[in-house]
Amino acid sequence: MTSADDLPDGLDTFEEPPDDGARIEGKRDRLARLLSVLRVLQAHGDAGISPAEIARRTGMSKRSIYRDLKALEIEMQVPLWSDKGRWGVQPGAFLPPLRLSLQEAMAVFLSARLVTRYADKYEPNLASAFEKLGEALPDALRQPVERTLDDLSQRRVDPDFNRHVADLTKAWAERRVVRFRYQPARYDGTDREPRTAEVEPYLLEPSLATHALYLIGLDRTRGAIRTFKVERIVDLALTPQAFEAPEPAALAATLRRAWDIIADQPPTDVVLRFDPSVATRVREATWHPSQEVAEGPDGSLEWRARVAGTIEIRLWILSWGDEVEVLAPAELRADVAATHARAAERYRAS
Repeated sequence: MTSADDLPDGLDTFEEPPDDGARIEGKRDRLARLLSVLRVLQAHGDAGISPAEIARRTGMSKRSIYRDLKALEIEMQVPLWSDKGRWGVQPGAFLPPLRLSLQEAMAVFLSARLVTRYADKYEPNLASAFEKLGEALPDALRQPVERTLDDLSQRRVDPDFNRHVADLTKAWAERRVVRFRYQPARYDGTDREPRTAEVEPYLLEPSLATHALYLIGLDRTRGAIRTFKVERIVDLALTPQAFEAPEPAALAATLRRAWDIIADQPPTDVVLRFDPSVATRVREATWHPSQEVAEGPDGSLEWRARVAGTIEIRLWILSWGDEVEVLAPAELRADVAATHARAAERYRAS
């Protein structure tokens, strides 16, 4: 029990802490205030506006405006600028609003759903995009969006990953070179030492196969386009160095060789024979832009494509079990055969 004598000077009564409803209402009021300040900033474009004028327009004190400007910049990560007593929003910080038809909204929703299926961690910008999408949808589509948000909220938070995605997005948009340390993947039981790379970021690409996000760009330290898993990036920094983006057609041609993400391996001709039991399923999908299929007299399917290396397609081949046979290249055939042999031996042992 607290008495009046125990309270600080100027307080002679005990105040109960605000209930949950009061706290929620307070958060709503603060958010409304921050949005009001942000709208004033956006309305003044490149010219900017002084905190005193913002205070006059919003009916708040100048001290509160300074506090809200810092909250927008630090908590909400709105890119603000200040110069000679005037404040504004960095050009290009916000994209223009979209006016989607119902069918277009469904297409965007399905695309976003695909992204959430790959994501194995909570990404705040993805959640925010879903919230904005849900505001403009009819009830039939809004409910799946809300369920998706519930699902996202249950996933683990990786602050380093989220910070790297934000920095890489900024570097990509501003055409700025990034520098970081990278821990390469472990292949064939071999550990590779971390290395420093300077990269021109061309693209951020998600992978359904690995549930990860990848940076694709020109590695200046190697003089070639390379693929980097964002989770393996350490000590990322944006440099002041600018770069010219490649022609979209040239970049697309390079990426088209990838089976999933990796496009920086030598072109390899892969030839497979699928069992008649799965031939129909294989024909129903275009697995790679370069694929060609031919049906055999026994109903089997010969499938061929030219892909960037065999690292990624190998996993897809193994997923078909004994219903596919590798005909070429010989190295891949031997690798898959050895993998099945080890698996068979393991099952015999158990």
